[in-house]
Amino acid sequence: MTSSYADLNRPPLHVAGLRRALITPDSLWQRLDVVQSTGSTNADLRGAALSGAVSGTVLVAEEQTAGRGRLQRTWSAPARSSLTMSVLLRPPSPSATPPGWLPLLAALAIDDALRTFELSNTAVKWPNDVMVGEGKIAGVLSERVDTDGSAAVIIGMGINVSMRLDERPTPAATSLAILGEMADREVLLKAVLRALSERYLQFTSGEIEELRRTYLERSATIGQQVRIDLPDGETLTGRATDLDHSGALVVHDGVQRHLVAAADVTHLRSTS
Repeated sequence: MTSSYADLNRPPLHVAGLRRALITPDSLWQRLDVVQSTGSTNADLRGAALSGAVSGTVLVAEEQTAGRGRLQRTWSAPARSSLTMSVLLRPPSPSATPPGWLPLLAALAIDDALRTFELSNTAVKWPNDVMVGEGKIAGVLSERVDTDGSAAVIIGMGINVSMRLDERPTPAATSLAILGEMADREVLLKAVLRALSERYLQFTSGEIEELRRTYLERSATIGQQVRIDLPDGETLTGRATDLDHSGALVVHDGVQRHLVAAADVTHLRSTS
């Protein structure tokens, strides 16, 4: 029998089984689709949100051809070598649930899932990366979409699974395969979405201090000397010292304390 896919080490996802496991009456997740190829799952869900898609919609792509990271960076990976997906949520908006936490809790959820593979040195890098040692294994991109009657948030996630050394988009990237882990993408997908459901429940229940405490425990950024590239083109250098209630990074430049809500962060040196 001829296989429908060329690389037996990169089998396709089976949507029926994933739906049975994840789409239940009491689940956060209410719809899940898998597409073979798309430009960007975030862009696709943005359109779906504007058309009234329900909270808890999940879109997974076997291949993304125009994936984006922060600051409009492009992101690409060989087909089925990564877990690339976006989720659509319509969160409440009281002050007890500051929206700046959404990309942070998504990174925590990915970290939760990766820890089930017994990786010992995972960490979250503010605001949107998950690291294993010095290598970036996953990234998060969240976007707000204003729709009739409510605001939706799309959280895009990319996790490197079977990517080889010669396939890395940058030398800083790593993957489960490079780390010696042979991961099943379906197992990983279920672990990520279940962890994200739990972290989102903390968020909507107002358990921000618990999220903050966990993030600080797992942070690769807090305590580091950092360079902050701000959206307006300005640069700030100092020590990352804390997160505030909103999820903003607290940076002290030696003279004064700054709150950074959105930026690109470079770790300049270890302070341990």
